[in-house]
Amino acid sequence: MLERVLEPEVMDTEEDAREYDQMDHTEANEAFVGRLVELGAHGSMLDIGTGPGHIPLLVCERIEGARVTGVDLAERMLQIAERNRRASAHAERISYRLADAKGLDFPDGTFDTAFSNTILHHIPDPLPFLIEALRVVKPGGVLLIRDLMRPNSLERREELVSLHAQGATPYQRRLFGDSLHAALTPDELRVLAREAGWIDAEVAVDSDRHMSLQRGAK
Repeated sequence: MLERVLEPEVMDTEEDAREYDQMDHTEANEAFVGRLVELGAHGSMLDIGTGPGHIPLLVCERIEGARVTGVDLAERMLQIAERNRRASAHAERISYRLADAKGLDFPDGTFDTAFSNTILHHIPDPLPFLIEALRVVKPGGVLLIRDLMRPNSLERREELVSLHAQGATPYQRRLFGDSLHAALTPDELRVLAREAGWIDAEVAVDSDRHMSLQRGAK
């Protein structure tokens, strides 16, 4: 098994934000929002690590009445997210703010749903993030934390980059490869989930590169 090699926690250079916004995440994002629908996501929602804000747009298209607050620690990502929000037909249902996933400025039980897509691998110690995500959701609310899975060898990492980053720029391919190397394994995520108090959640392997820590509506 590959040892975990950390990425920068905050992707806040102009190049990082621009390249990430331009990467084709359509298939993965559609699958992510589909899982939110399956879990019964509804109402007021928190997107932790929203990046360029692609997921809130899809959520508002798919889930009637959803209102999404997106938070991120990268100011340049939020600038792009705000531009994307203003160009959307759902602009009034989405808002963004600068915030650290490891210390969220929301009271306990603020949201009906909390979700995060592929920021777990950016955080050196994900435990405070998982504790915070659970804390800000109402009892019985929906939780979905999806991330990449770390492959078991450098060869497998390169296979996944070749398979899923066809047509990407060299910089984008490097970002993807580095992210795979920084990810957790399903077993590591299960241990962290128990430590964070996610006693009624499960870890699901979603694809050859994605896994989810999830809890449906109660």
